[in-house]
Amino acid sequence: MSDIKLAQSVTSEQKADRRSRPYSDDQRHTAQELANRARLLISCPDQPGIVAAIAQFLYQRGANIVQMDQYSAPPDVGLFFTRVEFDLPSMLQRLPELERAFVPVADAFQMEWRLAPACVPKRAAIFVSKEDHCLLELLWQWQTGDLFMDLAMVISNHPDARETVESLGVPFYHVPVDRDRKPQAEAKQLALLAGQVDVVILARYMQILSPEFVGRFPNRIINIHHSFLPAFVGRNPYGRAYNRGVKLIGATAHYVTDELDEGPIIEQDVHRVDHRATVADLKRIGRHVERVVLARAVKWHLEDRILIHDNKTIVFA
Repeated sequence: MSDIKLAQSVTSEQKADRRSRPYSDDQRHTAQELANRARLLISCPDQPGIVAAIAQFLYQRGANIVQMDQYSAPPDVGLFFTRVEFDLPSMLQRLPELERAFVPVADAFQMEWRLAPACVPKRAAIFVSKEDHCLLELLWQWQTGDLFMDLAMVISNHPDARETVESLGVPFYHVPVDRDRKPQAEAKQLALLAGQVDVVILARYMQILSPEFVGRFPNRIINIHHSFLPAFVGRNPYGRAYNRGVKLIGATAHYVTDELDEGPIIEQDVHRVDHRATVADLKRIGRHVERVVLARAVKWHLEDRILIHDNKTIVFA
């Protein structure tokens, strides 16, 4: 414990303080708007009657559908995906009964499904190293209510962001990661996260997570890679892009799996460059793309807009 320098230990008092921390005005407005809203995400074999069954089920319980997106995959895949957002009075109190009642419908259509209350923000942890541009974008959008989440903590292998993070009332934990002591560092990180977060955001956290770590949060770790994958996987993508003479640079937000930079892609974007651009130019331009792409991906995850099939995502943005 002594050679892992935590900024502070997690006490029951600190946990209670985080849970009771008041929303900003923007966050409170978002919570009020979503008070009776829920989201139903479904994937199942494609067949007639699915939409009708869902709509009839919700209608019978007095729900009002406010948005419905759907996608039928090609016949060789034969799958149907949908996201239904609806309002229902006293939704939180009625959610357990709603889940039980939906089971026969789900069984009839062989659905994989989940029902999520929109008014309960997902608990998030942000991991960051020295570069803070993605972290700052997330913090700003969180403050304005554009990212509706409970920001539980920021963890970093460097102390640089402490003042920025703690000034917002968010716990900051400095966990150095030495090559020879990486398992011990991950153990401390996992102890901090245990039972406290629903999603982990890697905001240019320049460390490779172990399979054990990834396995604790399947499809719940979002990474930003400073390249338009699958090009330039791994380290120093801007330097390799420069050597290759690319005319487009980009960034990719994806879920983390055991395979480096191979997880399901959530969002990508690009920026045009030319022969005049130096490596420093590519990095400067790329930082803007990275922070925008990561924030979009995080927002879509928080709003339950992503369904995963095999190693691909269906994003109802």
